[in-house]
Amino acid sequence: MIVIMKRGATGAQLTNVTARIEQSGYRVHLSEGEERTIIGVIGNGRPLDRDPIERMDGVERTVPILRPFKLASREFHPQDTVVKVNGVSIGGKQLVVMAGPCAVENCEQIMEAARAVKEAGGRVLRGGAYKPRTSPYSFQGLGEEGLRLLAQARDETGLPVVTEVIEPQLVPLVTTYADILQVGARNMQNYALLHAVGEAQRPVLLKRGMMSTIEELLMAAEYILSHGNERIILCERGIRTFEPYTRNTLDISAVPLLKQLSHLPVIVDPSHGTGKWELVEPVSRAAVAAGADGLIIEVHPRPEEALSDGGQSLKPARFAALMEGLRPVVEAVGRTL
Repeated sequence: MIVIMKRGATGAQLTNVTARIEQSGYRVHLSEGEERTIIGVIGNGRPLDRDPIERMDGVERTVPILRPFKLASREFHPQDTVVKVNGVSIGGKQLVVMAGPCAVENCEQIMEAARAVKEAGGRVLRGGAYKPRTSPYSFQGLGEEGLRLLAQARDETGLPVVTEVIEPQLVPLVTTYADILQVGARNMQNYALLHAVGEAQRPVLLKRGMMSTIEELLMAAEYILSHGNERIILCERGIRTFEPYTRNTLDISAVPLLKQLSHLPVIVDPSHGTGKWELVEPVSRAAVAAGADGLIIEVHPRPEEALSDGGQSLKPARFAALMEGLRPVVEAVGRTL
């Protein structure tokens, strides 16, 4: 449940309420708004008697949260969460576009891509240093050398870097180089990894698993939130269906539904969602119209030579055209680019 404090409740009253809750064997998470403070009560399996809490000084009312995800719910945190990363705000008025190659291949490739992303108006550079692949014989990434190249591209362009971390042991290394830790679709329910990125206290881009429900995505976010790390960006990247004409089926309805259920920002990955570069631009416009806070798009200087996902990657000129084509839609929904 949540405890809603009265407007103007004192610090002493807040302390008394939290102490009472903790004495009953529960943990508390505070959400401090401009007018009120909300206390999230994290249960231990036993019901908590609401009446004594409601009679305490400074308490306005208590509200049960019936959904299994508590900290991710909009009931607990009514205001939208805005994740700030090196001057970039994700979840605010500005639509944030993250772009770059699926995998970092060499210095020339990532630098060329980073410059193109920057010039076209992208705000975050994406690139994979570690690549979990379906086949063990496919390119697996450059590892730490790829991380160093991403950091070099950030130093030149000023773009924050998002890259995937694939196992708990790699979290300390990846945080040395990256600004945002990505948990990929295949690792969405890797609970050891979720705990590790939560403990790292760094922004996390959490992708929906290809066969995962929206509730399962939010429960994965709950693992990270349980460590006090609230800087989570949810990503809809398509789910697996019986449709063979696209790589995945992008669930566009997930965007407004996640915004309704949760306070966390939501972005869309039209590259993985479709698997076809020709579909990336129209699906990007649809995502913005549906209320997405951002996009993550694959851009490669020479997709025909890409070691990973070339068929869904945009050339720099095409990416620049996409950014221009987004402007009317972005303005129509009251945002900026």
